[in-house]
Amino acid sequence: MPRERLEEALGQLVRSELIFRRGEIPHAVYTFKHTLVRDAAYAGLLKSRRVYLHAAIANALEQQFPEIAQTQPETLAHHLTEAGLIGKAIEYWLRAGKNAALRSANLEAIAHLRRGIEGTGGLPASQDRDRSELDLQLILGPCLIATQGPAASEAVATFARARELCERLGEPPEYLQVMFWLATVSVVRGELPQALEAVATLLSAAETRDDRPALINATRGRAMILFFLGRIVEAREAIERAVEIFSVSQDADRMAARAAGQDAGVAMLVLMSWVLWVLGFVDGAVTQLGAALDRANAVQHAHTHAYAWYYASVLHTLRGEATIAQGYAERCLAISEQHGFRQWLGLSRAVRGICAAMLDPSGSRFDEVKAALDEYQRAGYQLGITAQFVLVCPTLLSRNEAEAALELIDHGFSIVSRNNERCFEAELYRLKARAMLMRGASDAEAESLLDQALRIARSQQAKSLELRAATDLARLWMQQGKHVEALDVLTSIHSRLTEGFDTGDVKDAKAVLAQLQ
Repeated sequence: MPRERLEEALGQLVRSELIFRRGEIPHAVYTFKHTLVRDAAYAGLLKSRRVYLHAAIANALEQQFPEIAQTQPETLAHHLTEAGLIGKAIEYWLRAGKNAALRSANLEAIAHLRRGIEGTGGLPASQDRDRSELDLQLILGPCLIATQGPAASEAVATFARARELCERLGEPPEYLQVMFWLATVSVVRGELPQALEAVATLLSAAETRDDRPALINATRGRAMILFFLGRIVEAREAIERAVEIFSVSQDADRMAARAAGQDAGVAMLVLMSWVLWVLGFVDGAVTQLGAALDRANAVQHAHTHAYAWYYASVLHTLRGEATIAQGYAERCLAISEQHGFRQWLGLSRAVRGICAAMLDPSGSRFDEVKAALDEYQRAGYQLGITAQFVLVCPTLLSRNEAEAALELIDHGFSIVSRNNERCFEAELYRLKARAMLMRGASDAEAESLLDQALRIARSQQAKSLELRAATDLARLWMQQGKHVEALDVLTSIHSRLTEGFDTGDVKDAKAVLAQLQ
């Protein structure tokens, strides 16, 4: 259509108020007055004409506006899809998904990637089609881990589909990444022995293939499983190995390892902080946490921040620093609400409620804590629940709510029995002894529970937990007049401490020692 006729036709539409014009001809911009008018106009076109126009728009954008193709690939993807140019559209949906994922715009990324995956269904069966779909699934996986958590049904389905595609493609390098995702599903579901087996297989494969990103994630994954199994010393060795591998890795490998859903460097450092705290290196734990938070600030990845802030909130709660812990829980909750990080929403809300109760035992935040933990477990998560229980029980006991504490403790023991999550098993026995005494149990019954706590803590070399159990046992024996036995059991652990002397646990132990000496 000649320009004069086009401008006259547009002028008629402007005068009829169907469209608006901004700017002066020939550089004017025209927009429909209402989306219904736009949709009616679009529907009035023959399908062949619509296909032609979409193809022409896509071609014009590619040829004349390359910056749009770079910054808004979803625009080209849409027009190419409507034009029936599916193969090319998939490339742009993938690019759009990558761009959104890099901005931590996970929901936007998921929408783009789903469009691309849907498009692959219209291609003839071939290895190229499988490869295109796998590329999309590989970007989709971390987005689903962030927003829904690795145990969510959609995430699990994505991982399973990615594995199927990898097997059809002859187990390409990405196969190990997918296997790590599936092992992670077992971890968060509390299937720890099975997960440990899977990670051992993955480690062997990563070493055989010299796949550095898979080696990083498998090594730190093994450390996490060992920690929750209560094999604390082995966990420390594994996490130190992971840190060593990460420190000598190239930036490209470190970035590739982020396919696990968060920065591997941050994840291993925050895990190290928990491991060190349990082993009694309570100040070293804070140092490692600080390094993790510094790295999280440097990489500026939203899900990594949520991950780090949750671990920080728990560590500081364990140290009895409720105000600091509450601050990190609030940060984790805020960023999780902003980005829809389902896995961290319940956990951070629970820690926030626990800290509020620690700061004001007269307040009532336990309904919030219970609801948050129930929601977390209903979503299919089991990992780390015992950590939450040992955080909330002391405050319940300070409020003389022994029955509520015992209910949580018994639930904790059922998890220990079912999942082998033994990292806080000693603390569960100690807290049960306190609750039973409050309920009127005999000293002998409490002593038996505390003895069990001591034996487990010592077998794990868990000095922080041993100190707590020894302090409670020494206090019980002191009340019975067994001063020598009380002094021996508490001195044994206190003399082996090398740091943390300003923490509440050590001050509590010193106060009991002062009464005994």
